[in-house]
Amino acid sequence: MDFPSSVHGHHWMSAALILGVQLLALLPVAAVEVHTSKEVEAVNGTNVRLKCTFSSFSPVGQRLAVTWNFQPQGTSSAESVFYYHEEPYPPTGGRFKERITWDGNINRNDVSIMVWNLNPTDNGTFTCQVKNPPDDVDGTIGEIQLRVVQHVQFSEIHILLIAIGSACGLMIIVVIVVVVCRHYRKKRQEQSTEKMETELTEKETLKSTEEKLLPCRHFRSKWLMLISDIGTKLNYKCLPQPW
Repeated sequence: MDFPSSVHGHHWMSAALILGVQLLALLPVAAVEVHTSKEVEAVNGTNVRLKCTFSSFSPVGQRLAVTWNFQPQGTSSAESVFYYHEEPYPPTGGRFKERITWDGNINRNDVSIMVWNLNPTDNGTFTCQVKNPPDDVDGTIGEIQLRVVQHVQFSEIHILLIAIGSACGLMIIVVIVVVVCRHYRKKRQEQSTEKMETELTEKETLKSTEEKLLPCRHFRSKWLMLISDIGTKLNYKCLPQPW
């Protein structure tokens, strides 16, 4: 039995629509990616910034929601310690009351928080959950393991940084010493050259003065000789004659 061509057309369109829906169902839903520091170490009594950033395929809008939870070390239960939806909502009770503040910037995809006045009971795992519908409505979670210590423990990276910093500081000191020595040496050479030029100028001035006074000395010498001759002749005339 032959069916009209219009029936075949509707059949193929229905099959294509069903196939398209099935393919869309197989495609992964666009997800929000959350990035955290994983592990953070801070000294007892200080403050620490728990950094959490995210990336999303959808633009950030008013439906964005951020939830921070905390699970103390050695326990299996978690408690909500901070919430953000259009504005920050710090905790109104519990161990973190007046100790957690908003330190993020939604325009930069930053949802970080500050924890103030740390104490040993703050050891545990902080989780940062970001929801930005329609991307991954359930939201993705980033974890930060916080360790509160009494003193800073130097790792190999810290030791390497200290060694590099010390080497750089030593090189700077050596360069400064070399520059100062060269400057001092140059200054001494300039002073020595200036002294030699001064002595040479004085000698040239003295020589010029002597050359100017030489005719006067010659005239004085002749004048003295003439006076001496006149005096000799006068003395000869004043002597009594033998006749």
